Amino acid sequence: MNINNLITELINYGVDKNLVDKADVIYTTNRLLELFQLNSYTPIDIDGYRKIHLILNDMTDYAVQQEFIEDTVTNRDLFDTKIMGLLTPPPSVIRQEFSKHYAVSPKDATDYYYTFSRATNYIRNDRIAKDEKWTSQTEFGLMDITINLSKPEKDPRDIAKAAKGINTEKSDYPACLLCHENEGYAGHFSHPARQNHRIIPITLAGESYYLQYSPYVYYNEHCIIFNEKHTPMKIDRDCISKLLDFVRQFPHYTAGSNADLPIVGGSILTHDHFQGGGYEFAMVRAPYETEFKLKDYPDVHAGIIKWPLSTIRLQAADMEDLINASADILNHWRNYTDKDAFILAETDGVPHNTITPIARKRGELFEIDLVLRNNITTDEYPLGVYHPHQEYHHIKRENIGLIEVMGLAVLPARLKKEMSVLEDYILNSKDLRSNELTAPHADWAEEWLKNYTNLNENNIHKIVQNEIANVFSHVLENAGVYKRTEEGRAAFKRFTDLFSE
Repeated sequence: MNINNLITELINYGVDKNLVDKADVIYTTNRLLELFQLNSYTPIDIDGYRKIHLILNDMTDYAVQQEFIEDTVTNRDLFDTKIMGLLTPPPSVIRQEFSKHYAVSPKDATDYYYTFSRATNYIRNDRIAKDEKWTSQTEFGLMDITINLSKPEKDPRDIAKAAKGINTEKSDYPACLLCHENEGYAGHFSHPARQNHRIIPITLAGESYYLQYSPYVYYNEHCIIFNEKHTPMKIDRDCISKLLDFVRQFPHYTAGSNADLPIVGGSILTHDHFQGGGYEFAMVRAPYETEFKLKDYPDVHAGIIKWPLSTIRLQAADMEDLINASADILNHWRNYTDKDAFILAETDGVPHNTITPIARKRGELFEIDLVLRNNITTDEYPLGVYHPHQEYHHIKRENIGLIEVMGLAVLPARLKKEMSVLEDYILNSKDLRSNELTAPHADWAEEWLKNYTNLNENNIHKIVQNEIANVFSHVLENAGVYKRTEEGRAAFKRFTDLFSE
């Protein structure tokens, strides 16, 4: 393994991807020599380069061989990020470039920034390519389904060290994975390295935020917009104002927020943030089922859309009208109780009602979807009444967050193997309850197998995929506070009557 070749190859990559200016080639080479503890270097006559993950894999193999690092997933990730950090320009350079591109157009700016984030290996393209993705038709249109395989599993040795505090820094810096202090941070066993991470400052409704991409993009240009301050999530008028201001500045992107309560919220409630990107989710294609006029906002078009979660869609040419109308509906919902529909605003002083708001531009109109959420629990549903129900936990047990609200399922990695074994057992008429991988799926599979008479190796995989999509749509219906029944529609109307004509 010739480290000289690898360094030359990496430098070629950096120059071609505009990470390394030609004037900085020797400087960057010397920094790499320092990292690999080399005192000399002979440039190799190599014109091209391989994919970046192949170069980095060989470099980390060399580091393991030289005993610079132990051969674990976490150690390798920390080291290859340190390598890329030596090629990544400083924040000031990236921000200046972003501004130059934004002067051309917002899309030109995000195209530049997304390409850059992929080139630095901050977005690990090789891992994302492992995710299994498909679309299936459901009652609510074409849904997107993904089995998330891109996040590497922890090595038991890393877990043991982290538990013992070995080589693990116990500090509040950065306070969380979203804080702007992550930019350039070296990381440790329990915190990912971010030397190749660069963020873009933006202003939303007069407050300081940053734009970045998710390192494990679940969809095209999956971005995160986070508050400069480490402050908790809060859904209020200001939140709605910021979402709409974002799509005003980046009209080719969607932006939404997870709800601000446990169970119906996201995984990080301690740091105010939104998610967005350049992707058309199934939700945006959902048509109005019912339309109505708002009492106090005649210029705002309002209605309920055909979607498994209970969603009010508002449209207006004037952003301020939309902000005010949305805030009024949110305030009504926060305090709304309808015991007949099992909608309780609070129990014992603990609030339950909130929303998941999603903003976008539709032509010249601003548009926002207000998804009504409630996180109440009962003895029958200890994980949440409006949460995936027990019969679907074999497919989806986790919270329904923003991305899934919009119609993109993020399913656990275990399903890839489990579904493969399930297909084999079905085709070969094996007992589904005889294997621990298929037993949890047995009742479900036996139910839908009745609908198929000609199962074979050519169609079984797609059939299983379609049935998983059906489960996902049912899971979203579980999360809907008003069911799509005559009784549920009547209850939904009782709520909208509060502010509609």
